[in-house]
Amino acid sequence: MNLTLFRRWLPLAATLAAGPLPAQPEVPAPAPKIQFAELQHDFGRMMAGAVVKHDYVFTNTGGAILTINNVHASCGCTATADWTREVPPGGTGRIPIQFNSANFLGTVFKTVTVSCNDPAQPTTVLQLKATIWKPVEVQPMFAVINVPPDAEGPVATTVRVANQLDEPLTVFPPESNLPHFRAWFATNTPGREFNLTIETVPPLPPGNTQGQITFRTSSTNTPVINLPVIAVVQPALSVSPAQLMLPAQLPTPPPPYVITVRNQTARPLAVSDVVSSSPVVSVALREVEPGRQFQLEATFPPNFELPPGERIQITARTSLPSQPTITIPVSQFPRPRPPGL
Repeated sequence: MNLTLFRRWLPLAATLAAGPLPAQPEVPAPAPKIQFAELQHDFGRMMAGAVVKHDYVFTNTGGAILTINNVHASCGCTATADWTREVPPGGTGRIPIQFNSANFLGTVFKTVTVSCNDPAQPTTVLQLKATIWKPVEVQPMFAVINVPPDAEGPVATTVRVANQLDEPLTVFPPESNLPHFRAWFATNTPGREFNLTIETVPPLPPGNTQGQITFRTSSTNTPVINLPVIAVVQPALSVSPAQLMLPAQLPTPPPPYVITVRNQTARPLAVSDVVSSSPVVSVALREVEPGRQFQLEATFPPNFELPPGERIQITARTSLPSQPTITIPVSQFPRPRPPGL
C-alpha cells in the first residue's frame, strides 16, 4: 500500500474500531421566561370610595420574545388598563391595576391572573390587599327583619353606627321612605357610637317589604347615609316540595313521594282529610312532630302515566284559619317520542 494512503487510512481505522460516535445532546430552543418584581401589593389602609392604582412590573429573563396573552381580574372592582403585550429578552413590562374601594369594608383580598407564552409558567396569579374603613361605619349595611307569621305587634332589629373620625359625630333623626318602618337612635357613647333601632309598623303585606332608612350626620365625608331594610314575613305553613314533578317513567316498584308540612306559627296545627284527585293514587298522613311537622306520603301504581297536559292534585285540611287548605299539584314529564315521529 502506498505510504501516503496508509497514513490517511490509519485514523479512520482507529475511529471505526472505537465504535460509533456518541450522539450530541440537543440544544433547546430559546424560550421566554416571566419574572415579576412582586406578586402581592398591599395598598394599606384607605377610606372607602378611594380609587388607587398600582403597576406590577415584570422582566423577560428568557431568550425569546415574551407575549402577554390575557390579564383577568377576579371581579369588577379591579380594572386593568393597557398592559405591555410583548417584551424582548432582557426587557421589562408592566401590568397596571386599578382598585375601587367603594362598597367594601375591612380587609379585602383580590387577584389578577396573567396568561403568557412562558412554557414553564403560563399563568401567574397576582394579589392585592387593602384595609378599607369608613368615616361613619354602619353594621350591618343591610337591615333584615324576620317577622313571624303570627306576630301581632312590631318586630325590630338594631344597627350599630360607629364614628371612625377624631372629631365627635352628631346623628340626626332617621326617616323612612315607607310607612311600614319607623326608626330612632340611642346613644351608646356620646359622639362615638350609636344604636339605630328599626321596627315594623303592622300590618305588613305578605312576603317581603323592602324600604330605606335615611339619616344625616355632622361628618363632611358622610353627610347622608342610606340604609336598606327588608322585612321578611314568614309564611304560616312551609310545604316542601310545593308541587310533585314525576319522572317520565316511574321505577318499579314506585317509591312513595314524601311532602313535608311544617307549622311556623306558635300555635299547634292539625292536618286532616288528605286525599288525591286520582283514584289510583293513595296518600297517607303521618305526624312527625305533634302540632309542628307532618308528612304526606303519595304512592303511585306501577307504570303510572298521566295523560299529556293533565294534572292531579293532593289536598289536605288544616286547623289554620288563614290557610285552611293545602294543595299540592302533581305533574309528570312527558315520555320521549319514538324516533321518526
